[in-house]
Amino acid sequence: MKKENQPAHDRLNRAKLYQLILFPFNNGATNVYYILTMNYIMYHATGVLGLVIGFATSMVTVMRVLDAFTDPVIGMLIDRTSGRFGKFRPYIVLGNGIMILSSLLMYFGTRIIPQDMMWLRYTAYTIIYLMFIIGYTFQTSCTRSGQTCITNDPNQRPTFTIFNTIASLVGMGSIQVVAAMIGSKVGYGSTQFFDILIPLAIVLSAALTVLALVGIWQKDRPEFYGVGGQKQEKVKVKEYISILKNNHELQRLVVAGAGTKLAFSIANNTAVGCLLFGSLMGNYGGLYLPFYVFGYLFSIPFFLIGLKTSQKHGQKTTLVRFTRLALIMYTGVLVLLLLWKPGGSNVLSLSSINLYTILFIVFYGIGYGAYYSTADMSIPMVADCSDYETFRSGNYIPGIIGTLFSLVDKMVSSLSTTIVGLSVVLVGLNGLPDANTPYTKGMKGLTIVLFCAVPMVAWTLTLISMKGYQLTGQKMKEIQAVNAVRKDAVEKGMPLQKAMETWQTIDQVPEEFKA
Repeated sequence: MKKENQPAHDRLNRAKLYQLILFPFNNGATNVYYILTMNYIMYHATGVLGLVIGFATSMVTVMRVLDAFTDPVIGMLIDRTSGRFGKFRPYIVLGNGIMILSSLLMYFGTRIIPQDMMWLRYTAYTIIYLMFIIGYTFQTSCTRSGQTCITNDPNQRPTFTIFNTIASLVGMGSIQVVAAMIGSKVGYGSTQFFDILIPLAIVLSAALTVLALVGIWQKDRPEFYGVGGQKQEKVKVKEYISILKNNHELQRLVVAGAGTKLAFSIANNTAVGCLLFGSLMGNYGGLYLPFYVFGYLFSIPFFLIGLKTSQKHGQKTTLVRFTRLALIMYTGVLVLLLLWKPGGSNVLSLSSINLYTILFIVFYGIGYGAYYSTADMSIPMVADCSDYETFRSGNYIPGIIGTLFSLVDKMVSSLSTTIVGLSVVLVGLNGLPDANTPYTKGMKGLTIVLFCAVPMVAWTLTLISMKGYQLTGQKMKEIQAVNAVRKDAVEKGMPLQKAMETWQTIDQVPEEFKA
């Protein structure tokens, strides 16, 4: 029980440093599979299994739409779970286990089906993929919802973006680098490629999952579940629609999160990289990885500046500023790509640096660094929306809010895959481009659209949606103060509804609860 003279900052649920560092590896673990789905699943479907590219691209999107019906169910399961092993840990383990099994079946099991039974390949591929995305939902939802019990300190929560980036570099970054090295030698659509990549991905994701479990282990307890804690009443199914309908900040964040995710997914798709650095610039092997590294190096100062900005002014300010900068910088990238001509002098070259290359590195590096530093900022902001819902209605429902963003995550990743897949068909390609695909008419316009135009539109939508977003840094401090005094009263025996009615604004909160 907290003492009356306890300092305000101690009344917050603060995490230890190792918890802040380790729990984001849950996102790193799921991002391993995210990269497999976003970049390589179509290569496997068309190159290894011989499925029609139109089916492979459209099936991914259709299955994600169908999964929209399972996401809310999984979210409600998380919200209603509070047992011996906590609320989130069971679903983290279950989700990763399902993805391991489904990946083995998808990438290896389907090969056993003979070519004269293609109907069975199509059927098995569809069923296994549905199984995979259910497992993906279980684990990835806990990344967003688990943030609420790790910490509610407005100064600590923004650090998740930095630690998440480190975790992503270990998970997603490692897979991308290894895949690029293997794919340039054996081809992205070969069986050898997946024979090496899939076992590595499974082991890596499982190891990162263990780290995440260590990070959340001590925090996954009822005393860290919202205002009500152990006395929290379960939300009825019919109440969820009303909650989501009235949480306007959550709605705005969904649009912003979808925008940044779509920009990241399409611009970083392997096929788009093959078009830009291989087909247009003629040197995929010498350009892709260096520019990949440039992007991460440029992002470092943005993460550091973003942390300070988020702690002082809130995460909305950081997201808006960096998204606006990315939009400006990619205008420069767009102009440079428009100046490129087949056989012309405007070409990227790291062996003989020219003005075109220097300008491209500057515009691309700053733009990439700015938007990459915000790519996963929606995750801690989801926790803000969950705390806001607790403040607004008294309900602690991180599961349903987490699965809402899981749904957006999956819809965007599948949409990006579909956009890329259908786009290459429009320019006359029978399959996805690889490192050795020669330039053909229409590739320049396609690259400009996928690498620049689509992300720029997505960022514009993000900026529009954030205009009405009210959860600033100061507002979150007020929300946490109100939630803290309510929680203290509930722990002392006051009914939750009475606490909700007694303290509604920051001016009603005693000084010892204010940060």
